[in-house]
Amino acid sequence: MAPKKSTAVQTNPTPRKNPVAPVVLSARALGRATLERQLLLRRTAMSAKDAVEHLVGLQAQNTKPPYYQLFARLDGFAPAELAELMESREVVRIVTMRSTIHLHTAADALTLRPLVQAARDRELRIFRKGLVGVEPDRLGALARELVEERPRTPKEIREALLVEWPDADPQSLGVAARCLLPLVQVTPRGVWGRSGQVALTTAEHWLGSPSEPVPTPDATVLRYLGAFGPASVQDMQAWAGLTRLREVFERLRPRLITFQDENGTELFDLPDAPRPDEDTPAPPRFLPEFDNVLLGHADRTRVIPPQYRGRNGNGNQAYGTVLVDGFLAAIWRLGTGAEKAVLTVQPLGRLSPVDRDAVTDEAVRMLSTMTTVADDTKAYDIRFATFIDFE
Repeated sequence: MAPKKSTAVQTNPTPRKNPVAPVVLSARALGRATLERQLLLRRTAMSAKDAVEHLVGLQAQNTKPPYYQLFARLDGFAPAELAELMESREVVRIVTMRSTIHLHTAADALTLRPLVQAARDRELRIFRKGLVGVEPDRLGALARELVEERPRTPKEIREALLVEWPDADPQSLGVAARCLLPLVQVTPRGVWGRSGQVALTTAEHWLGSPSEPVPTPDATVLRYLGAFGPASVQDMQAWAGLTRLREVFERLRPRLITFQDENGTELFDLPDAPRPDEDTPAPPRFLPEFDNVLLGHADRTRVIPPQYRGRNGNGNQAYGTVLVDGFLAAIWRLGTGAEKAVLTVQPLGRLSPVDRDAVTDEAVRMLSTMTTVADDTKAYDIRFATFIDFE
């Protein structure tokens, strides 16, 4: 039997307001916003420690990049300032985001490391074939006992663990220790002007404080946006090496504002965060390999033009990056000559005479602080030349 038709009087529904179209931010506008928050539009008088905290850490896979990152950002920065923070244990080098070593304040090391533990657990599963028969809890306890007795080199850790599990893969045992424990590289490793092999102990032992309980990601999302925004969910996931952050952004949505990029991707931001005009001048900056601003997003076109994607390195070899007008425009490397610092700049495209002069001025500024050569432009050999063939 067919259903009866409704005889209810149809009233006109309340007219819906047309949704407000989201503001679209160009790659250039996004770049200016990020450069402002990354302290790269102008040098700031912020202290080195405050800068490390504001930037939510500095990529520190190699020992010198954090010093160059801070020089590019801070007014009056001298390497000794960061070196003193390392020696006083106010900042430490520890594996956090993306399974890579970062330089963090002591407080962040004790909170961010637990936050990214889920990513370390996933990494550990990759090496499970080399860990057959190994009990993770036992390995973690034994490794902690070893490194808290005294800092140990990775080789010493592997050899000690092999005594317990002789059939395991040595490399996998070392990775397991790094994944299970918050291991920091102790000084003098990483101290400017000094050298030292990698030696590890736990963050709790080195800093004299226990790790914090695993925090919710909410506060870190807000800090990330303050240092890298506007940004998408995918951007933060790529930066942190975490997954399933959509629900966190949705929870925070009432506290945030949204935009779109030119591809239609939704971007989140803090309401009061700076978003300079896209024509705001951006002076040249020499950045080290793997600088924060190069790795902070899934879509990196806000600082890396599409045609230069992958041009700041060759295979496993990465080079320094030169930003001109806010975008990757050249790569650089530093060597030594006959009593001179030799800085080679390789433009990736054409640099105008004005840009070349500005890059040279910034190079002299960097060399006067970051090398031991006297502050005299004649003491530097600054070359514009090709040192790597990308073809």
